[in-house]
Amino acid sequence: MKLITAVVQPSALEPVKTALAEVGIAGMTILDAKGHGTQTGKVEVYRSQRVKVDFLPKIYIEMVVTDEVLDDALHAIQDAARTGAIGDGKIWVTDVLQVIRVRTGETGPTAIHVAPHSN
Repeated sequence: MKLITAVVQPSALEPVKTALAEVGIAGMTILDAKGHGTQTGKVEVYRSQRVKVDFLPKIYIEMVVTDEVLDDALHAIQDAARTGAIGDGKIWVTDVLQVIRVRTGETGPTAIHVAPHSN
């Protein structure tokens, strides 16, 4: 099992979500974030004053996937988030030793997949 962490532009969230759904991945955690890499911020005008914005808005996405769908998930995120401009983001992968679904106590890969629930 792997933890995929991606930091992307806010405009990439919906395309990434759609691309992941197309490869069968629906579960993820999304956080609003700020940061910069090579992009190093930008200068904006606020109340007639030039202001340097060092940290730009980003979206932080995390999901745990099985090894079997890892490559599909990575390609989906990368293809959906890529504009070719500086600041498109980063993706990294970390090993996951254990996953536990709190509601049922399931562990391992079966705890990752979302089973349909009845109302």
